[in-house]
Amino acid sequence: MATTVRELAQMIDHSLLHPTMDDAALQSGCALAQKYATASVCIKPYAVKTAAELLAGSTVKVGTVCGFPHGNSSSDIKAVEAQRAIEDGAEEVDMVINIGKALSGEWDFVRREIALLNKTVTEGGAILKVIFENDFLEEAQIVKLCDICSQEGAAFIKTSTGFGFTKRENGMYAYDGATLHDLKLMLQHAAPGVQVKAAGGIRSLEDLLRVKALGVTRVGATATAGMLDRAQQLIDEGIELESLI
Repeated sequence: MATTVRELAQMIDHSLLHPTMDDAALQSGCALAQKYATASVCIKPYAVKTAAELLAGSTVKVGTVCGFPHGNSSSDIKAVEAQRAIEDGAEEVDMVINIGKALSGEWDFVRREIALLNKTVTEGGAILKVIFENDFLEEAQIVKLCDICSQEGAAFIKTSTGFGFTKRENGMYAYDGATLHDLKLMLQHAAPGVQVKAAGGIRSLEDLLRVKALGVTRVGATATAGMLDRAQQLIDEGIELESLI
């Protein structure tokens, strides 16, 4: 069956997290998400209550982040942040793992933190997405995180924050984000029922279709309108979207 624009929209968490986004941009972003009927907005924590009011009665869920973007808050503060977000109206919470602890091999700490956040979030009636920040990790560490999240019952595992910059040979900082290699690895090692979210670098319709074909069910994106408008244009021209990949 041919892919529809509605299907694609329901994969997108419209990202409203850049530090330069002011309140007007956050409000217009919520309106855009409502227009296109995306799965959710992923908005800055302070704006969750406003987003919940703006999107009340729509199909668009309100999501937010905790420990963002570097995962360095203490576990109890992450839990408080998640709890406050749910009280303000968030239905989905994307947490950043403690990256330093993962790189140190302190997996018991990482597991306890994920378990605490998952308990906090699910008891509040929301779901948890666990952000790995793959740019900083080796394959074995990604696999270990997949195993932990699967055992703890997280709803989603997620590639990146979009802010995981690493220094390149030319001295500039950049990130790879949601690579096909890492997505395949995560899909291979996630337990049944644990979904995969691609975030960081999903900027075109082709990008979206490629990760969909792999089995990814959510993406974090800022180029929502451009991707979905192009999809609709191609469908109107009689072009099946699958032909792009």
